[in-house]
Amino acid sequence: MQYMLLIYGTETTTTPVPKEAIAQMSAGYAAYTQAMKKAGVWVSGDRLKPTQLATSVRVADGKTNVLDGPYADTKEQLGGYYLIDVPDMDQAIAWAARCPGASTGTLEVRPVWPTEM
Repeated sequence: MQYMLLIYGTETTTTPVPKEAIAQMSAGYAAYTQAMKKAGVWVSGDRLKPTQLATSVRVADGKTNVLDGPYADTKEQLGGYYLIDVPDMDQAIAWAARCPGASTGTLEVRPVWPTEM
């Protein structure tokens, strides 16, 4: 079964992040991704650009409303995702717990509901 691991974290910080910390986090994600690929559970994954580049679309009464930025004002923003294929939720949770983002933010684990065509 496929599960989406949604990585939430805080985009803004009042202090600049040291280059060493960025390099360490990048290395952590690279190792995590390689572990998923080696285990044969990785389907896809990517980072997302900052929410300030997002556009939200809603349709109300047949009229399309386009808003710059994310619609919801939240403490944490969706920063990336992994799509994995594992037998059950317990294994999806185990992989989510290994993600570097779990130690600095929140990982939401959601089963994928396949569209039958």
